[in-house]
Parts: sequence; structure tokens; C-alpha cells
Amino acid sequence: MLTQSDSIQVKRSVGKGRGVFARRDIPKGEIIETVPVLLIPAEAVVDGIDNKWLGKYYYWWDKKTLAVSLGYGSLYNHSYKPNAGYEHGYATITYRALRNIPAGEEICINYNWDPKDLAALSFKVV
Repeated sequence: MLTQSDSIQVKRSVGKGRGVFARRDIPKGEIIETVPVLLIPAEAVVDGIDNKWLGKYYYWWDKKTLAVSLGYGSLYNHSYKPNAGYEHGYATITYRALRNIPAGEEICINYNWDPKDLAALSFKVV
């Protein structure tokens, strides 16, 4: 069973649109939320991951499948110095604090999956 986390909220993020923010202090290692994902065959999406309208909301799950993260999952912004990481489960993604996150701070992940991966992305990082 999955339930919505009361530890987070969505607010405006300067220069980024919407973002996910801590409603309370979140200690290092704590699960922030676990969300379901929709798994879609990449061949079913026009232009696949490069679709200009939906491409920023899904990502590669495996070599043939795209995933759309539900819950607040598609609203976590990118950072090369993330305070949270994520891991795949069975049709779920779990977001976990990489360090203590104080209340009010935006929660960001590295879109490259590995928190230390500094590979360029297809957009300008704010």
C-alpha cells in the first residue's frame, strides 16, 4: 500500500517552475516518499524520450521502457548537489534523503540517477 507523504509539499521554485519542498526536518536516510510509476513501451511514445511536450516528465526505466513517476515524483527538480536520491522498486520509485534536509528546503535529485554523476543534461541547469 502507498500513501501520500505528509513530509513534503509542492510550491513554486525560483527559475524552475514547481518543486518539492520539505514541510518538516527530514533526517538523512529517511524515505521521503515512495510513488507508483506508469511504465510505457518507448516505441509507443512519439519521439520517445525526446518528445518535446512530455519528455521532461518521464525517463528511461530500462532500455525499452519509459516511466512516468506519479505522486510528486515528476516534480522533483535536478541538482548536481542533490539532497535526495531515488531507487527503483517493482513499478515504484522511492525517494530518500541523502543528508539532513531542513524544513522549507527544496528537495532535489540528480536526474543522472547517481548523485555524483555530473554528465550534461539536455537542458540548462538552473
